[in-house]
Amino acid sequence: MTDQLTRRQLLQRAAAGSAVLTVPGLLAACGGKSKAGAGSTTSHKLAKTLNFSNWTLYMDTNKKKHTFPSLLEFQKKYGVHVNYTEDINDNASFFGKIQGPLSRGQSVHRDIIVLTDNDRYLALVIKKGWAEKLDKSAIPNMKNLVDVQKHPNFDRNRDYSLPWQSGMTGIAYNDTLTDPVLSVDELLESPKLKGKITCLNSMGDALTIVMLSNGDDPTNVTDKSFNAAFNRIKKAADSNQIRQFTGNDYAPILARGDLVAAMSWSGDIAQLGNKHIHWNVPKDGGALWTDNMLIPKGGDVYTASFYMNYVYDPKVQGLMEAGDPKRDITGIYYIPPVAGAGEWAKKYDPTVAKNTLIFPTKEMLDSVKIFDSKALNNQKYLTQWQNLISG
Repeated sequence: MTDQLTRRQLLQRAAAGSAVLTVPGLLAACGGKSKAGAGSTTSHKLAKTLNFSNWTLYMDTNKKKHTFPSLLEFQKKYGVHVNYTEDINDNASFFGKIQGPLSRGQSVHRDIIVLTDNDRYLALVIKKGWAEKLDKSAIPNMKNLVDVQKHPNFDRNRDYSLPWQSGMTGIAYNDTLTDPVLSVDELLESPKLKGKITCLNSMGDALTIVMLSNGDDPTNVTDKSFNAAFNRIKKAADSNQIRQFTGNDYAPILARGDLVAAMSWSGDIAQLGNKHIHWNVPKDGGALWTDNMLIPKGGDVYTASFYMNYVYDPKVQGLMEAGDPKRDITGIYYIPPVAGAGEWAKKYDPTVAKNTLIFPTKEMLDSVKIFDSKALNNQKYLTQWQNLISG
C-alpha cells in the first residue's frame, strides 16, 4: 500500500534538522540490555529499562532543558529508565520495521509501541498475535478510561491496547472567507465552496464523516455504505468541488487564507491557534481516531502495563496534556483518554483546559464514531481509495 501523508508530517518537517529531544540519563539505558525481547516478562518485577517507541512531538516537553517531565518523574518515583525514541513517522513505515522480526517470533526490542486505529496496522498486529496481553492487575487506573474508548471493534475488551491520545475529524473553515460550514453536505456540494476545499486522504477519516452524513454506520461498513460514501467523494473530486486530497498540509493553506474550508483534524486546529479558523463536528457526526499503546511480542508486560497505569493517573495525564507554563513545560494538546485529566489540566494551564478541541464536551464525544477496522483491511476498498486520491 502506498504511504500517504500523515497528520503529523507537517510537524515532523518543521522539526527536521533539529536535534531529537532526549532525556538525559534515560537514553543512557539503551543498547539492548533490557530484558524486554528475551520472551515476555510477566512476573511482577519492574525492569530496569522501559523501551518506548512513539510519534514525534507527542510527549510533554521542557523545551529549554530538552527533557520530558512526566518521564523524568516516572524514573524518579520508580527507578525505571525510559529509553524513549521518537521513531514512528507513520503507521505503514513503522509496521515495515517490525513486521519481519515479529513474523519470525523475534523481539523488536520495544516494550511499548503506538499505532493508530483508523489505519490497518493496529488491528493487523493484534489479529496476527503479535501483541502481548496487558497485565490488567497492574493497571487499576484503567478504570479512568473514558467510556467512548472502552470497547473498540479491533479490541473489544481492551485486552491488548490502551489509548495514548485521540483526535477528531470534522470541518474547519476560515470565518473571513465564508459563513460557518457545519455539514458535509455544504462542504461537498455548496457552489460557493467549489475549488476552495480539501478532503483528507485518510480513508477512515473521510469515509466516516461522509457515511454519517449519508445516514450509514461507519463502525460497520458494508459494500453498499462504502460505495455510497466513496461515490459521493469521487463525484465531488471529479467536479472539482474538492481542490485536492491532503494530509495535515491543509493547515497552513487554510491559515493563510488560500483555502476556505477543509475536512480536518481537531489537533491541527488547536495547534494553529488562529482566531479566524474554526473547527466543528459536522451536524451528522464526526470521526474519532486514537493512537493506541501496544506491547509487542517479547516486550516486558508488567513494566509496560505499570507505565500505562502511571499515565492513566488523572494528575499525570493533566500535566502531559496541558503542560505547565510556570515550568516552561508544553503539553501534547490532543484529546486525553483519561477521565479527570481536565480538572488537573485547569491547575496547570486553564487556557488549554477550556479548549474543547483538547477537552471535548460530552455532546461532541457522543457524536463521533470509530471507523470499522475490518474495512481498513479490505483490499478492494483500499485499492479503490488509493486510486482516487492518487488520480
